[in-house]
Order: sequence, then structure tokens, then C-alpha cells
Amino acid sequence: MSNNQTLVDAIVDMREDDALQMVQSTLDAGTDPLAILDDCSEAMEIIGKRFEEGDCFVPELIMAGEVLNQITKMVKPKMTTTVKTKKLGKIVFGTVEGDIHDIAKDIVAFMLDINGFEVTDLGVDVPPAKFVDTVQKTGATIVGLSGFLTLAYEPMKETVNALKAAGLDNVKIMIGGGQIDEQIREYTGADAFGKDAMTAVSLAKQWVGVN
Repeated sequence: MSNNQTLVDAIVDMREDDALQMVQSTLDAGTDPLAILDDCSEAMEIIGKRFEEGDCFVPELIMAGEVLNQITKMVKPKMTTTVKTKKLGKIVFGTVEGDIHDIAKDIVAFMLDINGFEVTDLGVDVPPAKFVDTVQKTGATIVGLSGFLTLAYEPMKETVNALKAAGLDNVKIMIGGGQIDEQIREYTGADAFGKDAMTAVSLAKQWVGVN
């Protein structure tokens, strides 16, 4: 159950001003910023389900993403003091080629960041070669591939193949977004799939030997 159902409802109903005011007053009251992010994740899950069921469409998704971006900008400064300075590991993250959705990716990258990972976010519509190049440059041991649409499955598979072809067999690859499940994970050759941001954090911690 949400910590603040009113905030979840405001985000889901796209009441941007209400949502931002609630976040500000919650932060002013000294509430744990993580609780606000939990509410954001819950709201995005509801919006995602509505999208899959055809009850809301791309403009709503974009609008929800904008609200979320503004909330994370408000929350992030409050969280820097609680983050460990020593990073747990390096992760390269991005939405694969052909897909321009960044809502889910932004939540996951943000949650990984505040949980102690050094995240290189490549943005959206990222070709396989860019993932390979960035992993080689940063020395990252984990790659996160995001995709909201079914057309993302093929680029995900191509990216996994490109990383392996470059000899980066020790790099763990997680995929997530939209309709991704175990069958898609097998098809792409990724090591794991994450249903939500906290699953991604748990996987990453497991892979670097924490918890």
C-alpha cells in the first residue's frame, strides 16, 4: 500500500500542480524522500497498466513522464546526503534503438543512482555499438536495456549479441519495460529481466555481491 495515496492519485490523474505541491509540502515536513519515489513508482505502474489495456495513450505517458521528471528534480537534492560516497559498481543504462520511451528508464536509473551505483544514462534510441563503446570506456559490469514497445525486442537481442561479440562476457545484462517477461529474456539472451525499479536494484546488488 502506498505511503501517500493522495499523491499517487494526483500523478495518475495528471494533476501536475497538485502533485508538485504535495511533494513540496511532504519534503518540507521531513518525510523520507524514498517514500515519495515509492509513490511515483506505484503511480507509473498504474499508468503503465492503463496504457497496456488501451485506457490511456502516448500523450498521457509523456505527460506523466514530465510530472515525474519534475518530482525527481525536487527529491534528488534531498537524497544526496543519505547516499554512500563509495559507489557499489558501474552501470550503463539506456533505451534501445528504435524506442524513444524514457519514463521507466529514468525511474530505474534514478533508483540505481540513489542506491549507490554509478549510472551512465545513454538516453533513448541507443544503438548497440554505443552500449559496447560506453561499457569499454567506463569499465561497467552491468548493462540495463529498457524498451517499452514490442519493437524493442530485436534491438535488445542485437545489443546483447554485440556486447558478447566484443568479448564482454563478464558483463551482466538486465532488460525491462512494457511487456517484457521470461520468454523475452530468453529470446534476447539477457541475464535477467526486471518488473520494476526495485527489482533492478536488487539484481544489481546481487551481481556486485551486496546483500
